Amino acid sequence: MPRFFKDTASFRADRAWGARDLTEVEGATVRLHWTDKPYKWHCNDGAEAFVVLHGQVDMFYREGGEERCVRLAPSDVFIADVGDEHVAHPIGEARILVVERKGSV
Repeated sequence: MPRFFKDTASFRADRAWGARDLTEVEGATVRLHWTDKPYKWHCNDGAEAFVVLHGQVDMFYREGGEERCVRLAPSDVFIADVGDEHVAHPIGEARILVVERKGSV
């Protein structure tokens, strides 16, 4: 049966990076995250798609030994492949849709 998730802008977790599991697609999880604090530098063991739904997020990443940053606004997408070191810093509150391998960091 189809499911609907309306008004994602009002979703709030009980802690930073808390999530609502939406579904699984062939071994990947689709989760709605809420946060108002940065995550931690990490590398995923599979590709990760990071879609900003509400708010803004500074996504820091390392490329060629240099730290870089891109500001993501609603509807922007950041893709981290295996081994791409990155960390998300929300500007205030943000709601993010994350698709990644089940059990990934």
